[in-house]
Amino acid sequence: MQDDERETLIFDWNQAGKQNRPAPTNIQFDDETLRDGLQSPSVQDPDLDQKIRLVQLMDRMGIDTVDVGLPGAGDRAREHITTLCKEIATLDITPNVACRTLVSDIEPVADLVQKTGEPVEVCTFIGSSPIRRYAEDWDMKKMVDLSRTAVEFCVENGLPNMFVTEDTTRARPEDLRELFTAAIEAGAKRICICDTCGHATPDGAFAIVTHVRELVEELGADVGIDWHGHRDRGLGLINALSALEAGATRLHATALGVGERAGNTEMDLLLVNLKLSGWIDNDLSPLAEYCRLASEATGVPIPKNYAVFGQDAFETGTGVHAAAVIKAYKKGDSWLADRVYSGVPAGMFGLEQIIKIGPMSGRSNVTWVLEKLGIDITEETIHNVLELAKRTPRLLTDEEVVAAADS
Repeated sequence: MQDDERETLIFDWNQAGKQNRPAPTNIQFDDETLRDGLQSPSVQDPDLDQKIRLVQLMDRMGIDTVDVGLPGAGDRAREHITTLCKEIATLDITPNVACRTLVSDIEPVADLVQKTGEPVEVCTFIGSSPIRRYAEDWDMKKMVDLSRTAVEFCVENGLPNMFVTEDTTRARPEDLRELFTAAIEAGAKRICICDTCGHATPDGAFAIVTHVRELVEELGADVGIDWHGHRDRGLGLINALSALEAGATRLHATALGVGERAGNTEMDLLLVNLKLSGWIDNDLSPLAEYCRLASEATGVPIPKNYAVFGQDAFETGTGVHAAAVIKAYKKGDSWLADRVYSGVPAGMFGLEQIIKIGPMSGRSNVTWVLEKLGIDITEETIHNVLELAKRTPRLLTDEEVVAAADS
């Protein structure tokens, strides 16, 4: 089948719904798995070799920057950061680290850069919402002074700076103007909008990014705008897409959405959706390995029904669904088989459609699985396997299929 013929098989309401809105361009990604991801109460801190492998996979997928840690977290963190920065020097991806807006936090990064000779972006952060300020007994003048001093110290020491306002999505517009203006005037190269508490809705994400973008334009500044979102309301992914459409130029996310409390935007699903939207052309064939390694390294299991990379994502034992996939395969068309009952083409991400046998299966499932297992297909083997399937309240294992066929 030719490509132009294939296009007629799916009417894409997603494209129709865009109403000719311009597609975002030059999208950048910052992977927070090794910093914000490790703040999850359920994770284990990966071994250094696992961190290196994760960074290599990020690089292969075209992720632009990686947060390699929090230098203030202790000696182990600083040792890992130093080694990772040396490893990253051979890659296209570049490192950054998180620091409070305190010179004492940033000084170790300046020392690191002096020792390694490799640039490191410093992400200086400070709370910005009234509720945070009240709890901390901060006043705005002190916050602005700390922010300006921290950014100026970065500039003086040749450290690229991203100025981060925590809890931006609950901050007052006038406070954000004061903080961002001070940071930009002090030399920040990027500013970051944080949905630290997962408060934002897609409308809120769009509104605040638009507000900050207009402020940057008003100041005539050449700075990037980052979006860092959490998913306390389950909206991390859609908020990141909304922020992108509003003008964010770099999106933060973590493998499998690991992170503090309910976690962060899922890097893997973010990349999948942008790829399917045609907004990026990154090679995402390593994405399944990235998810598996992140799960192993952090000790966080991938839920079986997790989109795209969960065990169940491309597996079916339902007769009607399986029959359609099998008919597509029998046409010799893997493109068709990957899409006839799936909104995500498995092959695009190094995965495949899997047919199993269960209580809702039909003859086509059994015939397909028996053929794959190299078992002679007869009326008797089909009957035996189907009989077992109908009285088993789950999908059969390959061992069970073999045993039933031989009975």
